[in-house]
Order: sequence, then structure tokens, then C-alpha cells
Amino acid sequence: MIVGVPKEIKNNENRVALTPAGAQELTKRGHTVYIQSTAGEGSGFTDGEYESAGAQLLPTIEATYEIAEMILKVKEPIEPEYKLIKKDQLVFTYFHFASYKPLTKAMMESGSVCLAYETVEKKDRSLPLLVPMSEVAGRMSIQEGAKYLEKPLQGRGILLGGVPGVRPAKVLILGGGVVGTNAAKMAAGMGADVTIMDLNLGRLRYLDDVMPANVNTFMSNEYNIRELIGSHDLIVGAVLIPGAKAPNLITRDMLKEMRPGTVLVDVAVDQGGCIETCKPTTHENPTFIIDDILHYCVANMPGAVPYTSTLALTNATLPYAIELANKGWKTACNHNEELKLGLNVINGEIVYKAVSEAFDLSHTPVEKFL
Repeated sequence: MIVGVPKEIKNNENRVALTPAGAQELTKRGHTVYIQSTAGEGSGFTDGEYESAGAQLLPTIEATYEIAEMILKVKEPIEPEYKLIKKDQLVFTYFHFASYKPLTKAMMESGSVCLAYETVEKKDRSLPLLVPMSEVAGRMSIQEGAKYLEKPLQGRGILLGGVPGVRPAKVLILGGGVVGTNAAKMAAGMGADVTIMDLNLGRLRYLDDVMPANVNTFMSNEYNIRELIGSHDLIVGAVLIPGAKAPNLITRDMLKEMRPGTVLVDVAVDQGGCIETCKPTTHENPTFIIDDILHYCVANMPGAVPYTSTLALTNATLPYAIELANKGWKTACNHNEELKLGLNVINGEIVYKAVSEAFDLSHTPVEKFL
């Protein structure tokens, strides 16, 4: 198969979808790998390293899309890329369709085959291609939240871990999944007073067992959330419904119950956000303020630490990419239920139910194409 890896063009997105090691694994299996020149530089990989691994360089993004049967990316295509995607071309990347109708429509119009990292799912309901970036984003949510609590950045002016004789900051985490767990680990490690909320009592029991003493668990519901938001300094939205839009757990009216300078970090923003007032921001302009509450809503948080993120992501995606290249997408998805669940849009039709429901569009059973 001919595999193409374009350079990411989303604002401050420095990750790349394939490392030189990954390129070597594909080429030694007989596949042809084309890398857009400088695509790996943001993550610390040179063109020379890719060439040494057997990949071939192309000078432009247009040439990369034109030649490839399978496109490997990190982030969803953005508007300048829509017209480059061809009918029947397999695009393997994060899409998060349910949060953005224009992207969904554009991919339907392209006639391409869209296989989304975020809906590849194992039998135990875990999301193997979302986990590594969720681990990074969860840890970063505390790193960034701690920074924006500083007064010059318009936060409350509180040190996350406090000091002897002074209470630490209070951190509230909405969601006890991968993002929430990693956020709680980081916040606890920095000495904060942490509360993690979830709907799943079994998950709360598990977290109560494994977390340090400065992490408390609390059942998630509107009443309990309203009870806590007024006394917490940093609130992290870490809610995920696979492939679907995130629910709004914090509404606009709740901001008035928070103290000025409270920081909100919505990690779910690329799935529509679980904080009503959040809208996607960039690493260039990461924050905005509503009702004296600071919002951090960067949709590609792991892009700020591209070396770590690229290695973590490709560790997870490469086995699937190899299977797709070896067998073709139809055979691979017939043989591998995990990959089959990753199919979202095929030849103009939505085959993932949560995406069709998000926009009230018709749904086609994926079996029609397999």
C-alpha cells in the first residue's frame, strides 16, 4: 500500500503521525511510505532520519495527498485539506466528527473512508488510540491549570500545592476515566486537595483504593457539582462519551457561583466540551475570560509536547496502521472488530451512529460496505 504522511497544519500542532521507526516497520513489509518534507521536525525527527528508514520525501502537502492510498494524520483535516482528500482514500486520524458538522459534511462529500482513532474500541470498552493522548492531556490539564492560577495570568493567585502553614489549592475533576485519573495523579503529586467525580460507583471505588490520601471521590450529579464549584480553584472537565458530543456538566449560570480567578480546563473541548461556555482555543491564544472565570480550552493540548505525544501516539497506532496496510481497510475491518468500530464515514455515508445522531443525519449500517 502507498502510505502518505502530511505535515500537520492546525495551529501549533507539532506532532506527526509516523516516526522514522514506524516508517521502517511499514517499508520492510513492502509498503511505500511518503512523508511530506519537514513533517517530523516539530517532534524532533529530521527528513534524513525518515530517508534512512526507507521513506521517500515529498515537497508539498498536495503531492502527499495525491499519491497516497492511506493518509496517516494526527488531527482532523482542516478546511484547506478538505479538497485534497480523494474518493476511496483511507484517512486514519482523530476526527471527533460529532463536535463539528462542517468537517462531517466535507468528508461525506469527499467520498473517502474515514477511520477515527477515537472510536477504535476493544472488547472491554477501552479506547486504545485515545488512551495515550488522554494520558498526556490529563497530566497537561494540571500543568496548565497550575500556571493559569497565577495572578499575572488572571488566575486566583494560588499555588497548587500550598506551603507549610498555607492550605493548598482545591482541584475538582469531572470524570474518572483516563484523563481524570491522570489529572488526579498530577494534582495529587503537586500537593493539591483533589476531588474526582464520576457517575460510575465501581469506578469511584477503584479510584478510592488506588489514589493517595489527598484525593477524594464524589458521586457526579448536578446538585453535587453545584455544591463544590464555589470552593474549588481549578476545575478540569474530563468527560468522554465515545464518538459523541460531551454533555454540559457546567452551565453558564454556574460561573456566578465560582470565585473570580477560578480556572476551568475543558479537556473534552474537541468533543464539544463539557463546560457550556467553553469554545475551542489554540496554543497561540489559549484562554479567555467570562464572568471573571478563566477558561483554557485548547483542542490539541498534547501538541504542545510533541516529542512525548508523537512517541506515545505512534506506539498505539502503528500496529493498526500496519494491519490496514497489509490487508486493506475492508479485510482488516472484517477481521478486527476494534478497527471496524473506528469506521465513521464511508463513501459519503455516516456509519457511526453517534455521529449521525449528533446532527440528525441518516445512519447506514457499516456492514453495507464490508
